[in-house]
Amino acid sequence: MPTAPQPTLALSRLFGSDLEPLRRAWGREALLASLDERDAGDAFADLFSPEAVDELIAERGLRAPFLRIAKSGSALPDAQFTAPGGVGAGVPDQVSEDKVRRLFADGATIVLQGLHRTWTPIRDFSQALASELGHPVQVNAYVTPASNQGFSAHYDVHDVFVLQISGTKRWIIHEPVFENPLRDQPWTDRREAVASAAAGEPVIDEVFEPGDVLYLPRGWLHAAQAQGEVSVHLTL
Repeated sequence: MPTAPQPTLALSRLFGSDLEPLRRAWGREALLASLDERDAGDAFADLFSPEAVDELIAERGLRAPFLRIAKSGSALPDAQFTAPGGVGAGVPDQVSEDKVRRLFADGATIVLQGLHRTWTPIRDFSQALASELGHPVQVNAYVTPASNQGFSAHYDVHDVFVLQISGTKRWIIHEPVFENPLRDQPWTDRREAVASAAAGEPVIDEVFEPGDVLYLPRGWLHAAQAQGEVSVHLTL
């Protein structure tokens, strides 16, 4: 089991100055820290925003796989949201703003991957967090249209922090069906068990507001659905 986190600047920004609840939960159970409960008073507006999403898609010339699109519980083929970069550019997989916007209008979720490499405020924060944890940190953003869901219930093979950036999202969390899965033990190997457990009583069923933070150890089942407006959240 990983070493419990110590009081530091980046973690304190996520969970407040008292990290004892996080220490108790570390590697064992899910932990929700709402903006009201934390003493940090921080909704992470300086890290990311809907305006940042627009800039990345429209102006940064992203290529797959720095952007993915998910719909009905699975990722779409790259060809559905990419296009050649222009005459003589030799870039066959550049993200097409027009294609992305059409898919988003049709209920698809935009996944911006590797933001620790493409968005400076997140790069700086993730580097600080990685230094504090003594472990690499990857950051993705999930942009989901109102009343839609990008992925069905599943588990990850790494611990996750979730930061709600804008809009609201209902998160439903269940205990693991397989304890502490490794990288070669994905949830897709246990689809039936995951679906059965996800139909049961959840441990957490909450609508997240901007500034809310969730810690999930690897293996914990989760699914999230945007509520009455576009939702943007980060996973670290």
